[in-house]
Amino acid sequence: MPKAKGKSRRRRFGYSVDRKRLHRRVRKRAAPRIECSPVRHAWDSSKSASQNLADMGLAVDPNKAVPIRTKQLRVMAMEVDGPEEGTRTVQKPYVLAELEYEASLPEKKSETLSRDLIDYVQYMIQNHGENYKEMARDEKNYYQDTPKQIKRKISVYKRFYPEEFQAFTASLQQVQMDQQ
Repeated sequence: MPKAKGKSRRRRFGYSVDRKRLHRRVRKRAAPRIECSPVRHAWDSSKSASQNLADMGLAVDPNKAVPIRTKQLRVMAMEVDGPEEGTRTVQKPYVLAELEYEASLPEKKSETLSRDLIDYVQYMIQNHGENYKEMARDEKNYYQDTPKQIKRKISVYKRFYPEEFQAFTASLQQVQMDQQ
């Protein structure tokens, strides 16, 4: 079977091609990666970004949507008959409804502490109680934390896990009562 014409020829670098413009054109043609799912599903790739956002009732430029008030001479507001220029009807109101619903949901608690830090704090409380100076001299204090740093770590643990801390202190009290 014969070779395809042009395949045997040596490839040469195209000096006449503007690589910057080519890269810009390819990037412009590629669809944007939109993280927000309601906006992504309502996006029309044949329209521009400003047209898409206007159809959804969203602002392209926040400075134009909510202008900053500047101190000016107070001028009597004159009423103009007829519709305002530049206003558009929202063609996809369900996008706004979905975004408002997502914004109204309670935020998930994302603050967590590492298991090592929790174990460290529990060990210190278990062995030393509220004596932070003893904690600072403990051999398990690998990072040589000062008493204030240890106290701060314990307070962070109390703030992030209040129920777990209450259960832990209750179990410590139970163990002390059993020992007596």
